[in-house]
Amino acid sequence: MRIAYITAGAAGMFCGSCMRDNTLAAALIAEGHDALLIPTYTPIRTDEDDVSSPRVFFGGINVYLQQKFSLFRYTPRWFDRLFDFNWLLRWVSRFAVHTQAQQLGDLTISMLQGEHGFQAKEIDKLTDWLANDIKPDIVNLSNLLIAGMAPKLRDRLKVPILGSLQGDDIFLEMLPTSYRTQAIDLISKHTEAMQGFIATSRYYADFMSEYLRIPRERIDVVQPGIKLKGYGIPAPTERDPVIGYFARICPEKGLHQLVDAFCILKRMPEAPPCRLHVSGWLGENYRPYFMAQWAKMEKAGVIKDFKYFESPDHSSKVRFLQSIDILSVPTTYREPKGLYVLEAWANGVPVVQPAHGAFPELIEATGGGLLVPPEEPESLASALRHLLDQPAERRRLGQLGHDAVHERFHDLAMARETVKVYQRHLNVDRPKAVAARF
Repeated sequence: MRIAYITAGAAGMFCGSCMRDNTLAAALIAEGHDALLIPTYTPIRTDEDDVSSPRVFFGGINVYLQQKFSLFRYTPRWFDRLFDFNWLLRWVSRFAVHTQAQQLGDLTISMLQGEHGFQAKEIDKLTDWLANDIKPDIVNLSNLLIAGMAPKLRDRLKVPILGSLQGDDIFLEMLPTSYRTQAIDLISKHTEAMQGFIATSRYYADFMSEYLRIPRERIDVVQPGIKLKGYGIPAPTERDPVIGYFARICPEKGLHQLVDAFCILKRMPEAPPCRLHVSGWLGENYRPYFMAQWAKMEKAGVIKDFKYFESPDHSSKVRFLQSIDILSVPTTYREPKGLYVLEAWANGVPVVQPAHGAFPELIEATGGGLLVPPEEPESLASALRHLLDQPAERRRLGQLGHDAVHERFHDLAMARETVKVYQRHLNVDRPKAVAARF
C-alpha cells in the first residue's frame, strides 16, 4: 500500500504527535508498506531515526509571507523554494516557538480556507507533487488544522483522505473566541471531504465527535504504540526512591500539580525519603513557568531533593526513565495519547495519573498504575505516598505495564491496526480485484 502521511512540524519542539507520526511511518515501512511521511511548516523533530521526507511543504516562511504580503501569493515556485531549505526552516523555527496560538488566528483561518485562503498555491504544489510523483493509494492528515487541503486532495487524487485526531483542541482552545468558532466551523465543513478519522483513544474519539460535529461512527480508534528498542527493566539499585516527570514542561502537562504534591508529600508525618526528578523539552517561553516551580520548592525547603535533566535524544530519555521508580505527569489538559506513560511502562515504571483523558482506558487495559482525581495535589500526594511505602506493589504494577506494552502497545501493533482501517476504507471505494492487492 502506498501511503502519503502528511504531518506538521512543531517549530523545533519535541512534539508527541510528530513523534507518534514518525514511529507509525517507520513501523508501516517495516511492515512492507510504501509509507511517506511528509512534513509541513517545518521539519519534524524526533528522538528516534527520522523517516520523514526531506522536502517540506507549506514551508513556514512562505506561509507567513503569503499571509502578510500579497506579492508572495503570486511568486513562482522556483522563488518559493529559496525559503524552503531545511536548514533555514530549522533556524527560523527557533524564533517561531515563541509564537502563541492567540497570535495565529488570521493565519489559522486562512489555512483552513484552503483554496480560498492566502496559501492556495501551497495546496497546488503539494497536490501536483502527490498526483504526478507519488500517486498514493491513501492520504492521512496528521491533524485537522491542515484540513483546508482536504477537498482539493480528494478531487485531484481520487483516493480516500483520512484524518488523525490526536490533540487539535489544545491549539483551538487557545485561539480567541471569534477565531476558534470560525476555525471549528471550517474544520467541520472540511470533514465532509474526508472518508474517515483515526483517534488515539476512545475518550478522544467521543470528545472530538461532539467538538467538531463528526458522526461517531466515522471515527476509528487505534491506540498509540512505541518502538521498544532500548527499553527494559533495569537492575535494582540501593537509593532513595525517585518520583519522575517526563513530558514537555508547560502548564497543561501539570508540572505545577506534581510540585505541589511533592511539597505536600515531604510535609507528611514520617514521610519516606524520596526525590523528584524532572525531564522533558523546555522552551524559552516556558522558562518563567519552570522557574516559578523552582521557587516554590525553594520556599518549601525541598529543593535539595529536586533535579532537572535535559533529554535531547532517545538514549538520555531511556536512562532517565530507568532511573525513576514512579512516573507522574498530572496533566490539566485531557491528554488524548499519553506516550510517556507507555515509555515508563516499557521500563517497568508504574504511573500515577489523573482520571481523565486517555489515562483511565490505558490503566484499565494494563493495570500499570493508579488514578487520582484531576487537579487535586493532596490526592496525588497520597497516591505517591502509597507506592513509596509499598515497593513490592510498585514492582507489580510496573511489571503489568511492561508486559502490556510489549504485547499490545508497541509500534508494529499500532501499524497493523492502522492498516486495517486503511484497507477498509480502500475496499469501500475500490473494486475487490484492485483492493485485494493491498
